[in-house]
Amino acid sequence: MQKIHCVIADDEQLSRDILKTYIGKTPRLQLSAECKNGMEVFDILKSQRVDLLFLDIQMPLLTGIELLKTMQHPPKVILVTAYREFALEGYELNVLDYLLKPVSFTRFLKAVDKYPAQSPDSVDIPANTKDSVPFIDVRSEKKTIRILLPDIISLEGMKDYVRIQTLTASIITHQTLQFFEDLLPEDQFIRVHRSYIISLGKVTAFTPTLVEVKGKEIPIGAFYQQQVIMRLEGRT
Repeated sequence: MQKIHCVIADDEQLSRDILKTYIGKTPRLQLSAECKNGMEVFDILKSQRVDLLFLDIQMPLLTGIELLKTMQHPPKVILVTAYREFALEGYELNVLDYLLKPVSFTRFLKAVDKYPAQSPDSVDIPANTKDSVPFIDVRSEKKTIRILLPDIISLEGMKDYVRIQTLTASIITHQTLQFFEDLLPEDQFIRVHRSYIISLGKVTAFTPTLVEVKGKEIPIGAFYQQQVIMRLEGRT
């Protein structure tokens, strides 16, 4: 079984100790590091593999929400906090789950279970590098479907599934939108909403709040708006 490499980021020693105990009791998890603030998290992300981040919201120097907003390609994140009112903003940032302190082991396991596992409906990453990948192999309905990148129009996230709209078909696969955001070349695709990735080459029109891709209107999320408009206007 492949281990999920975890990092704990929390300024409270007691909270870190509880999470360390829970991780130690969960066979699929492996603790890689623990951090007391957001700046330490930055250093860890640069130096080692991180699959899952248990992230406290209220930390000194940089809050968990601020940290998330600065990361271009964050690992999977489970927010851990004593403040229920932050849940909505956390989900807008596409976190796996939101744990309210004090965290029970049962609730911890339920959150970890949301981490995407390798499944029959998944994606094969070609052996060549990300920037030169001409296609992806997607498993759907017990078949492996090869999709050329120039044929992709958009991708829509639907909880644990993604709908890939191509020039000729609509394909549903068991994966997360974040997986595809990390996989697809940044010069050809961009995430415009927590539920949508589009092909930049298929854009036919746009406004500050929506983009039209091959005749379909897709909303631009507030969190992504500035970056998306700059890319569409050719300023980056």
